[in-house]
Amino acid sequence: MVKNRAFRIGVLGASGYTGADLVRLLLTHPNAEIILLSADRKAGQEMGTVFPHLGGYNLPTLVKLDDINWAGEALDVVFCALPHATSQKVIKQIFNEAGDKAPKVVDLSADFRLRDAETYATWYGGQHDATDLQSEAVYGLPEKYRDDIKDARLVACPGCYPTAALLALLPLMDAGAVRSEDIIIDAKSGVSGAGRSLREGNLFTEVAEAMNPYGVGHHRHMPEIEQELSLAAGEDVVISFTPHLVPMNRGELETIYVKLVEGSSAATIKDIWAKTYADNPFALLCDDGVQPATRMVRGSNRFALQVTEDRIKGRVIIVAVIDNLVKGSSGQAIQNMNLMLGLDESAGLEQAAIFP
Repeated sequence: MVKNRAFRIGVLGASGYTGADLVRLLLTHPNAEIILLSADRKAGQEMGTVFPHLGGYNLPTLVKLDDINWAGEALDVVFCALPHATSQKVIKQIFNEAGDKAPKVVDLSADFRLRDAETYATWYGGQHDATDLQSEAVYGLPEKYRDDIKDARLVACPGCYPTAALLALLPLMDAGAVRSEDIIIDAKSGVSGAGRSLREGNLFTEVAEAMNPYGVGHHRHMPEIEQELSLAAGEDVVISFTPHLVPMNRGELETIYVKLVEGSSAATIKDIWAKTYADNPFALLCDDGVQPATRMVRGSNRFALQVTEDRIKGRVIIVAVIDNLVKGSSGQAIQNMNLMLGLDESAGLEQAAIFP
């Protein structure tokens, strides 16, 4: 395992929330040296000007994507925190221009999460421009695809909602403990999940003291969750999924309703989770009577799970929480990087949750 080497890191889209959290976490990573930061609309500015909490760290000046010489940067890893439909073109350019010297890439957009090009076109409104890379990309949920990630040059970091849902459900589906039909996921996320762009619906007076659903019946994370659950179940899985925007900066909570197979119980599920995550430094399996809360994981790469028997026979209620910007995005991206580089999986991600 590599321990003493410093790897050269680039972050594309560093002026967004996920980009900022990538930089925040990488600053204390024992093996990371931030060499390049891009942000087209903020090019020429210092990171401390865009995000004052990141001032004073001697970070590189923000540059435009078009000004980057991919053949000459000699980067080891690039994090791509660009908008959907943008990453695919940029990553294709990186691999083409850098050739044998191309860095490993962790993409935080949705461009490579879906394995089927037609499904991507249906849900994201356009044809995929890098289908050759789409078939090569590894889905970056370390708890499921750890060995594949280690050998990958392109990893597609999961969305925040799929991350919480799949951490809870995939071990159960793999073990055949729950039924694949009639899965209901009621999800709630902080406002940072909507990004940093100026939008009327994200203003303080629009979101404070209120909660609202969005993407009802047709949210883009639905096919991603269904893709992975279907692979685990060995049959097509269709879920009911409704996300909600809640008036907090960060955090995500999902309440999941599933039917048990004959002979399974809440105790069965807890046992499966305990075995699956026995050596996982980020898993918090709550004690009986304790329900997960977003404050348990805020600012950290941890995820918390709990299961309770429903009053309806044969059904259980699962609660899963993550920080949408860390385990749901930037932290998980760094977790993937660690695996790709042969580092300790938790390197740079040991932060405990922030409270209060």
